[in-house]
Amino acid sequence: MENLNHLSLSQLNGMIREAIEMNFLDEVWLVAEIAELRVAGAGHCYLDLVEKKNNRIVARVRANIWKFQYDRITKSFFAATGGTLQKGMKVLLVVSVSFHEQYGVSLVVKNIDPNYSLGDLERKKKEIIKRLTQENLIKKNGLIDIELVPKRIAVISSDSAAGYGDFMNQLHNNSGGYLFETKLFNSTMQGEAVEYSIIKSLGEIASGIYDCVVIIRGGGASLDLAGFDNYNLGIAIANFNIPVLTGIGHERDETITDLVAHSKLKTPTAVAEFLIEKMQNFEEYYTGLREALVYFSRENISQKKAALRNLSH
Repeated sequence: MENLNHLSLSQLNGMIREAIEMNFLDEVWLVAEIAELRVAGAGHCYLDLVEKKNNRIVARVRANIWKFQYDRITKSFFAATGGTLQKGMKVLLVVSVSFHEQYGVSLVVKNIDPNYSLGDLERKKKEIIKRLTQENLIKKNGLIDIELVPKRIAVISSDSAAGYGDFMNQLHNNSGGYLFETKLFNSTMQGEAVEYSIIKSLGEIASGIYDCVVIIRGGGASLDLAGFDNYNLGIAIANFNIPVLTGIGHERDETITDLVAHSKLKTPTAVAEFLIEKMQNFEEYYTGLREALVYFSRENISQKKAALRNLSH
């Protein structure tokens, strides 16, 4: 017997839409993490937003930012942070809630507060520093003695980075004519892939023979350098068996990578100057020893000559 009390799917979805629209008449402030971000050819931005607890996703929703809003939001976000919206970033958004009978619930983003993202990054960074400090890893790499003559240099950078070019030019065109052996381990130096890329490069370096590792990158905004504030990367550098020098080239607070490294230099060229100075110091030390050897040899010969003259008389 036919049940006359049934609903069609479209009728049910229509009722859901009406219920959602009645309960979300106003815009909502929402905290979420960007799990996926894609900008379409037309300029619209499509997001997957998630909430995580203990690294497990407990909620997910689709969102979009229409082109005219996206242009304004990205300009404002860049002006405040110096960076762009990225996958893995936690954000505070103003959204309107809508329901489409075919595509389900979605959010339309009207604005994003950049200060929340900066604050969340700083909070995470402090937690990582506290954890590494409790594990006695902050100064561990710094306890390794650097070679008196650090000639064999493993360089972790991007081959297209301006900072890498500055470092190589400064190092190999030094006024002292010192020769350095460098090998580049091409790595990602921005975004979420920084952790994996640099740890992979460190693994490759560990199988070779080098005097030190240099991690260099040109300057950047806080969000551009967020990949260097990473717990796993901090552990890898702290536990590395040769000194790690950094020249990430930023003027703001130190990154986690800087804190656990053997020596933190301000810029890539400053790293090159540090290595050149080590060579100069060794040359001066060697020259001093040579001069002392010549002086004491002459003194000894003079004394022996005087003794011979006395014997001859």
